[in-house]
Amino acid sequence: MNILISGGRVIDPAQSLDQITDLYISQGEICAIGAAPEGFHADEVINAEGQIVCPGLIDLCTTLREPGQTRKGTIASETAAAAAGGITTLVVTPDTSPIVETAAVAELIQDRAADIGFARVLPMGALTQGLQGEQLAPLHGLASSGCIAFTNLRRPFGNSQILLRCLEYAATHDLLVVFQAQDAALAANGCMHDDTTSTRLGLNGIPEAAETIEVSRCLLLVEQTGVRAHFGQLSCERSVRMIEAARERGLQVSADVAIQNLLLTDESVNGFNSAYHVQPPLRSQLDRAGLRQGLVTGTISAICSDHQPHDPIAKQAPFAATEPGMSGLETLLPLSLRLVEQQLLKLPQLIESLTIAPARILGLDAGTLEVGSQADICVFDPATEWTVSEDSLRSAGKNTPFLGQTLKGQVKATLMDGRIVFRR
Repeated sequence: MNILISGGRVIDPAQSLDQITDLYISQGEICAIGAAPEGFHADEVINAEGQIVCPGLIDLCTTLREPGQTRKGTIASETAAAAAGGITTLVVTPDTSPIVETAAVAELIQDRAADIGFARVLPMGALTQGLQGEQLAPLHGLASSGCIAFTNLRRPFGNSQILLRCLEYAATHDLLVVFQAQDAALAANGCMHDDTTSTRLGLNGIPEAAETIEVSRCLLLVEQTGVRAHFGQLSCERSVRMIEAARERGLQVSADVAIQNLLLTDESVNGFNSAYHVQPPLRSQLDRAGLRQGLVTGTISAICSDHQPHDPIAKQAPFAATEPGMSGLETLLPLSLRLVEQQLLKLPQLIESLTIAPARILGLDAGTLEVGSQADICVFDPATEWTVSEDSLRSAGKNTPFLGQTLKGQVKATLMDGRIVFRR
């Protein structure tokens, strides 16, 4: 199918491209920018006047829930939500049931996503068997089955020796390891940031040290093994400084941050709204400022949704007894646009953190609109306002603190491999 996207402001940070022009798509690839190729006839025209045309977004951390927890979300519901949010590639966590520790489970997730066809799904494999932190999972076999990276999430390792062996093996085979740094003992029973707000509310806190101690340990072992490492969803200012110092020493490490940690603080928990119960927790204003600074300087190169859909019951209990996580695929782009509105980033910088930067972290040939590249495209209107409601969200998880709020910025069309997978 030949598609013409006409008159939009085409922004592609990978090419330093920012101009009002036309985009031509044929056979699933971008075949020209600007002038039409010879003999090109458009089967479909998308009028993008007054809108932004950019590469499809790449989300570095999404929980799909399927297989095993389909009451919270399915591959169909969550990839449909991704398409509605302009996201064409999802990196998904291995904590399904069964866990992604066999080729069969990894292939099942990818095959089901391919059959449904809304978004490209790249599973992360379990770093240890059962995510138990005791024995190495079959990483090489999982990588051959399409696992893009390996993680133990926030689950503890039996000891540092086990973690060291995992990283040595991953380094030998040039596999990417993703850390969600948290010391389980220090975080135990905590449900929010440990500070004056948690004391006043009578809730158990998770101290910054729960993250920073684990970041420090992981960085030392990364330095020893030379493994390719990525730190996902940082929440503390001090973590950012440690990553920055490590990069200055020449370590090949990268980092991302969830959008909610760039916008919200622990003060949001004041009303005991369980939608604000997330892991890592919303931190202090100082931490939020540190994360923002890290984004501006490039220490943090990517923004993710950290999407975790829940069924209503999971959030209907006293705050500390609820399950952590918020639904975020469809709000990722409009919430991120607030950073442009607040003049923290320019629009091309923001798009870079949602497209080519995640692609580089993963080593993917994606996140660009270069001629000849796969036509993964997001068309959005940065000025359109819409109200977040249960009806407006395609995700099965309605657990977002932004319900009822009016957000600015709406996706008008999403293309994956040159197919229109969403159109408003």
